Amino acid sequence: MTFSVAIEKKLRADRREFLLSMKFDSNTDVTVLYGTSGAGKTLTMQAIAGLIRPDAGRIAVDDRVLFDSAMSIEVPARKRHVGLVFQDYALFPHLTVSQNVGFAQKRGWRSQRLSNRETESILASVHLESFAHAYPSDLSGGQRQRVALARAIASRPRLLLLDEPFSALDSELRAKLRAELIEIRRRADIPMLVITHDASDVAAFGGKTVHVDNGSVIE
Repeated sequence: MTFSVAIEKKLRADRREFLLSMKFDSNTDVTVLYGTSGAGKTLTMQAIAGLIRPDAGRIAVDDRVLFDSAMSIEVPARKRHVGLVFQDYALFPHLTVSQNVGFAQKRGWRSQRLSNRETESILASVHLESFAHAYPSDLSGGQRQRVALARAIASRPRLLLLDEPFSALDSELRAKLRAELIEIRRRADIPMLVITHDASDVAAFGGKTVHVDNGSVIE
């Protein structure tokens, strides 16, 4: 997969101004946005996913243009076929693990429930089949992270976006889940963009690294 990002967005809050001016291309299976907190990594991810609208620029995945201000193209987030794993996992607390994974957006705007067989297969891929009937509050941080990953994979995305997926975990568990994520991504064959401030993630994931600082790419 190839994707191209060239966007600008100006944000203002409490008399402060932040300019996001990101430009990079990637044609690898794994792309890592690396930088300190507040550098603009999450804003970039949100723009790719369609959660925020850039003031200007262009975003394309393969031959599909998701956003182009000059051509007035803006594909809605629900139609971008992008899977998201948020930093806080954003699981539904009132749903079981199976229900969280099974409630996945397939195509278009309609949310549809996956079949039991599909859900069981996805849970097995992240080693959570024995927790199908548990609730998020019953799980460890690492298990919740895997549920969020399984739910993202269940939507059959063309691109998987992960925002600081290991930030809430201790170093030993980070290393274990990092290796698991690499293997799960390989089996699912889904290109991935990872946001991180941890140099260990950069070393482990390989692929292309985009170093971000103060809203821009550092060459």
